[in-house]
Amino acid sequence: MAEVGPVADKVTSYFYALLFVRHPDLRPLFPAAMDTQRDRLLKALLTAAEHIDNTDVLVAYLQNLGRGHRKYGTRPEHYPAVGECLIAALTRYATNTWDDETEAAWVRTYTTISQVMIDAAAEDELRAPAWWYAEVVSHDLRTSDIAVITVRPDQPYPFLAGQYASLETPWWPRIWRHYSFASAPRSDGLLSFHVKAVPAGWVSNALVHRARPGDVIRLGPPAGSMTVDHGSDSGLLCLGGGTGIAPIKALIEDVAEHGERRPVEVFYGARTDHDLYDIDTMLRLQQSHPWLEVRPVVDQQAHLQLPDAIRAYGPWNEYDAYLSGPPGMIRRGVDALRDIGIPWDRIRHDAVEELVAVGD
Repeated sequence: MAEVGPVADKVTSYFYALLFVRHPDLRPLFPAAMDTQRDRLLKALLTAAEHIDNTDVLVAYLQNLGRGHRKYGTRPEHYPAVGECLIAALTRYATNTWDDETEAAWVRTYTTISQVMIDAAAEDELRAPAWWYAEVVSHDLRTSDIAVITVRPDQPYPFLAGQYASLETPWWPRIWRHYSFASAPRSDGLLSFHVKAVPAGWVSNALVHRARPGDVIRLGPPAGSMTVDHGSDSGLLCLGGGTGIAPIKALIEDVAEHGERRPVEVFYGARTDHDLYDIDTMLRLQQSHPWLEVRPVVDQQAHLQLPDAIRAYGPWNEYDAYLSGPPGMIRRGVDALRDIGIPWDRIRHDAVEELVAVGD
């Protein structure tokens, strides 16, 4: 890992070149433009290899990958080809550390990784489609670069408040991006997402500036573990930055629908007042629920960032913490929460490595 890390770009390029030359039938599974996709598969494999001794984390990570890869058309017979090219790429670039023993260890590792993913996909195939079609039923442009998009899936779509889904637009086939659900499950089956268009973000710009009611997108399966434990009566401390307020709103609705009266404290962070695009909705929820407190934190006014603001309130020792927003905010937020004594097992967020691409 230490040897290939500095030359990861070369390893990745060589890996895909081998894969597409030796197995041209796999090329259609990937997007036409590979600039964003290029390092994802290799990064996932290396992440899995790095955690090979942490069974609980590894298996959950791989099962989620295996289920998610169904939407690309991945089949069990594709895995050996990927493994063969991975080993060949590592052999070429890990020249100082590579030997027969190392190769045998990587073969065992990849065999374990692929089998967990294959099994998870096979199990998922028995109960859910690989993807859902969904029609856009409303498109609400809240700011010049943020839209609230509501869609109607073509068949029931089971999910939990706090989770996210991958979306594909008809304009960029086989390019998928993650977006959190902006509400708890609804009786009418509709799903809402908050999308911010970012520079060079193919999917986000298509959804914000191009999508209109009547357009049909594809949804991957729900994923994520930032969900409410309804067996607990602990309060919820929620930090939402930018469009990260979407899953926080879903968690509030989830608590309300379960009839609970546990305190929910929301810190809604933004760079400017303009970026508090959903503050009216949050304040209406606060008026409806006496157990809910919403505190906007605007960087340019308060001269402090969202994670720092929580230190001015509390104590939080009776709360479970939930974080959603840009990866940097989540990292700083976790550090701040740990500093004030909240243990790891009471801090919930989606893994930062999964969220790297959420914004594009």
